[in-house]
Amino acid sequence: MPSDDDTPARTREETVALGVELLEHLEDDELPLPELIDRLETVTTSPAVTREVLDEAERRGVIDREDAVVRVHGSGFVRFDSQVIRREGDFSCRRCGAGITTGHFVRLDAGELGPFGSSCIRKVTGREE
Repeated sequence: MPSDDDTPARTREETVALGVELLEHLEDDELPLPELIDRLETVTTSPAVTREVLDEAERRGVIDREDAVVRVHGSGFVRFDSQVIRREGDFSCRRCGAGITTGHFVRLDAGELGPFGSSCIRKVTGREE
């Protein structure tokens, strides 16, 4: 898992906004908390920032938390044709750390998230279990 030192320079507020927007675009209606945190770790590995993302998402009505289950009330899924771009280069997957030559990046209003490998982009967006 990448460390926060590997992320683009973002303020804490920008990181929280990006995390909330990622949650808004998840395809899952409901996720166990550990799976949701796995996806948020693509934005931050800081437990304090993760908590801020969850608190802000709950405050905005994006999620509801009950015990270890999170219900997602997002605005829609990531559109692969317009919101996921591919770039060639030498990258490390933001989710699993594997070396990749084609990076998939998610463009959200709050910023860009990636790079991801072809299977990790599907896991992050909820297209694959």
